[in-house]
Amino acid sequence: MKKLLSILLLSSAIVVSAQEKPLSLKDAIQFALQNKADAKKAKLDVENAGYQIQEARSQALPTISANGSLTYNPILQSSALPGEFFGAPAGTIVLVPFGQKWNSTAGFALSQKIFDLTVFTGLKAAKTTREFYQINANLTDEMIIERVADAYYQVLVAREQYTVNDSNYVKTSRVLDVIKGQFNNGLAKKIDLDRTTVRLSNIGTQRTQSLNTVELQENALKFYMGMPSATPITLAKEEVVVKPLPLEEQADVEQRVQFQVMKKEEQLLQYQKKAEKAGFYPSLSLSANYNYQGLGNEFVWFSKPQNGTYWTDYSSIGLNLHIPIFTGFGTKAKVAKADVALRKHQEDMADTKLSLQKEYSDAMANLKNNLATLTDQTENVRLAQEVTSNNKNNYINGLATLTDLLDSENELIQAQSNYNTALLRYKLAEIQYIKSKGELKTLAQ
Repeated sequence: MKKLLSILLLSSAIVVSAQEKPLSLKDAIQFALQNKADAKKAKLDVENAGYQIQEARSQALPTISANGSLTYNPILQSSALPGEFFGAPAGTIVLVPFGQKWNSTAGFALSQKIFDLTVFTGLKAAKTTREFYQINANLTDEMIIERVADAYYQVLVAREQYTVNDSNYVKTSRVLDVIKGQFNNGLAKKIDLDRTTVRLSNIGTQRTQSLNTVELQENALKFYMGMPSATPITLAKEEVVVKPLPLEEQADVEQRVQFQVMKKEEQLLQYQKKAEKAGFYPSLSLSANYNYQGLGNEFVWFSKPQNGTYWTDYSSIGLNLHIPIFTGFGTKAKVAKADVALRKHQEDMADTKLSLQKEYSDAMANLKNNLATLTDQTENVRLAQEVTSNNKNNYINGLATLTDLLDSENELIQAQSNYNTALLRYKLAEIQYIKSKGELKTLAQ
């Protein structure tokens, strides 16, 4: 019993230790890439593409089949023949049954395509389809990384805001205690006590709301990670850092995964056009079969010639040539439709390229603007803290009114809130800039 209890305590300690380990952005992303349903489904698409290749390859390989049959003819079909063949008077007709009551056949058949442009084009298309799904899986990974990174910083900033509200609540509680003491000694007015009490209540409401926001943002992060919502997490605070990124005037948007997916789609549409063109070309195939047949008026299985059963084998080998001559212009129309689809996609690619270039320019501009705003808000917080500290000292020494102190504290709270908002916007803009450069996967490294 003691041994079992020791094992349970050790297991509990391990679980608690794992839960208390700070979760970095890298850890969150790696967890999501392994557990999120979208990532798993993308991997299954790649696996399924391998089976598509096998299916396409099977069209170019020989097919071998075995066949067998057993037929019983209760009534044999008769043929009308001239009577003189059987010694009857000339001009008469005799009905003669042909065949045997029992007929059994067993054999093998082989077929092999020697030349069929549709099959060979389909095999190339299947290989390109696997490459498409591999690149599409990378695109899915980038979408997961973006969502997780956004949610991660949402949680961090929400926790920072809660910390600010909680700290202000504690400070205001201390101020209220001081005013209560002054009021009891006749050194403060009741209106000052009431105003501070109302202020503490308002800050308490803000603290409760910010705590609820933290919980909601954590639930969103866990969802994007593919983690159960009941799992406790602790985020690493060192991740909330501001690192000015090197800005480049131009980016090679053709290297973006989104564009690479469209390039593979273009290849698939080109193969589709070739597959339709294959309808103009002849096809050649080989066929062969071997059969063993038994005939008799008695049940032929396990029967011998002396019992009226006769067994014989036969086989054939042939070449089958199909040359399309006229298809009612259907093949031509299919090729034209495939060409239109290809040209439409190429127009989409050109438009997407412009969109990605715009996305990069916008991301760079937003990053610059949000960095400038964050710098201003950082200075505002410093100044607000300085003003609040001076007013607190002046109020204690009787050189400032309570109104001055409360106003300065309100300005500090507002400055801290503005700073957290600016910090979140900067981190989100940073993610968008990294995305516009096609470097989101660096966040997982």
